[in-house]
Amino acid sequence: MKKILFYGVLMLLGTQMQAQKDFQGMAVYESKTQAPKFDGMRANRDITPEMQKNMEERMKQMLEKTFILNFDKSASIYKEEEKLDAPGQQNGGMRIMMNSFMGGGGTFYKDVKTKSYTVDKEFMGKEFLVVDSLPKLNWKLESETKQIGGYTCYKATAVKEASKTDFRNFRPKNNDDKKPEEKKDDTKKTTEGTKTNFEDNFEMPKEVVITAWYSPEIPVNQGPENYWGLPGLILEINDGRTVILCSKIVLNAKDKVAIKPSTKGKVISQKDYDDTVIKKMEEFREMNRGRNGGGPGPVMIRR
Repeated sequence: MKKILFYGVLMLLGTQMQAQKDFQGMAVYESKTQAPKFDGMRANRDITPEMQKNMEERMKQMLEKTFILNFDKSASIYKEEEKLDAPGQQNGGMRIMMNSFMGGGGTFYKDVKTKSYTVDKEFMGKEFLVVDSLPKLNWKLESETKQIGGYTCYKATAVKEASKTDFRNFRPKNNDDKKPEEKKDDTKKTTEGTKTNFEDNFEMPKEVVITAWYSPEIPVNQGPENYWGLPGLILEINDGRTVILCSKIVLNAKDKVAIKPSTKGKVISQKDYDDTVIKKMEEFREMNRGRNGGGPGPVMIRR
């Protein structure tokens, strides 16, 4: 009788261990970024109010995305769900630009055991495989709760340094802070018809306040993008101008997904990738100034 009980306990433990090993979940996230206002474009006589409104609307649509997070106890993959343009829409080229310059990428793989991530990105026709350590955020756990999709979620906040290559956090410059002579100079340029560089009207914050909502009911150390480090799955992230909200969760589905990193592209660190993007953006900026007159000539973009 004791032997039967002993083997029964072993079988139960084995079943539980196998269940934990095979545990897998899927979460769907809706990402929305507040589109910047193109007020600086008004200095350009070629941009009509109707054109400006159309540009802002298309930008808004491009900044609304759906992502799928597949996760197990120690790793996850996070990838954008491909969407087809509606009939009459031609946003393919703009989407490619947005993916390159607005923080987009391919498959984002996180391993919380090794505290590392791998993400494949395409920039300027080249494929990169960014491999680096997961960012460590000093989360402040708070007692405030709310319901998301039937799960009880707790609030956590943190402050992080803004990424110089995540252009979703671009914000209009506050012209109220300018000196009277600077405002007068801007008015003179507008009156004379001088075209204004798009980048000159925006700035990147130094820090971003992060607000996360996580659920201990799903005890995995995972979340969207590169967010992790909380005692439960992160179901919502407020990241500067971006809100990422979970809209669907499926646990232990019959069909499993291979959770492994991409191997496509030139291996590079996050810092080296950021330096590459910043350098190209500066070249574009100088080229744009040269075309608008008064600045240096065009810069050749070398691939």
